[in-house]
Amino acid sequence: DAVAGRWTLPGDVPAAAAALTVIDAADVATVAGQVDFVFSAVDMAKDAIARLEDAYAAAETPVVSNNSAHRWTPDVPMMIPEINADHQAIIEAQRRRHGTRRGFVAVKPNCSIQSYVPALHPLLGFGPTKIAVATYQAISGAGKTFETWPEMVDNVIPFIKGEEEKSEQEPLKIWGSIQGDRIVAATTPVISAQCIRVPVSDGHMAAVFVAFERAPSREQILATWQEFAGRPQALGLPSAPTPFLRYHDDDARPQTRLDRDAGAGQAVSIGRLRPDAVFDWRFVALSHNTVRGAAGGAVLTAELLKADGYLTAK
Repeated sequence: DAVAGRWTLPGDVPAAAAALTVIDAADVATVAGQVDFVFSAVDMAKDAIARLEDAYAAAETPVVSNNSAHRWTPDVPMMIPEINADHQAIIEAQRRRHGTRRGFVAVKPNCSIQSYVPALHPLLGFGPTKIAVATYQAISGAGKTFETWPEMVDNVIPFIKGEEEKSEQEPLKIWGSIQGDRIVAATTPVISAQCIRVPVSDGHMAAVFVAFERAPSREQILATWQEFAGRPQALGLPSAPTPFLRYHDDDARPQTRLDRDAGAGQAVSIGRLRPDAVFDWRFVALSHNTVRGAAGGAVLTAELLKADGYLTAK
């Protein structure tokens, strides 16, 4: 009854889930009294989400959030686990602000960036200066299916509200550094983004163009991608894909239908690396927006927080 009219996945609600008791998320005391931490993915006004997540943190119940409300709070880590696991350290400053022993908020970045930022991150040593990216984003990123959004059949919409700003700015916080009691965003590279909605069920693709201070060779880029592994891989976390980055030599790859489920939806697939006449290099990257880009990425973030001692049993 609690999800009547709002269940959008194919088929009926699974029996195990149908038997669960649904508690109002606003009843912080009741929920916090039953769990060690919470995942947050609620459809509310941004300021209301921030207050709700802060209330759970104050109730000594850590929050791993898919929402954007706290992405720019200076002492809240915005994490892609393979990239900025070191940002977990800011949690101690956040706990001091909240006056908590174990409560905090950690957030995930927008789904649009989780195809191209993982591919760019290993190349930071070559000094990327300018990046242009066009994202081609599946309808599930809007919480829709073709049944609930028939206007997307045989259609492309060249605008997604708020996505371009997030796609340009959020990578800079992820690539930023902890300074005192806050994360200070990086100032480079400069990123220009276009975000386009395409008639695909799942999978966000990005066409990326990048200029470097010290342009690497093709061999150097491919070797860097092949060798890259983050802390989740080093720890052997249950949801961590191995390898994380997967390059395809076939010019027709990656494809959403063929490659979005790589690594159980947690891996990033890359292809079409070639020189560019305006920038230095260009390539295409793909991630699963509802797995790596949403729920699965939140689970991996929680696994990392637990492994590093930030999530503990009450």
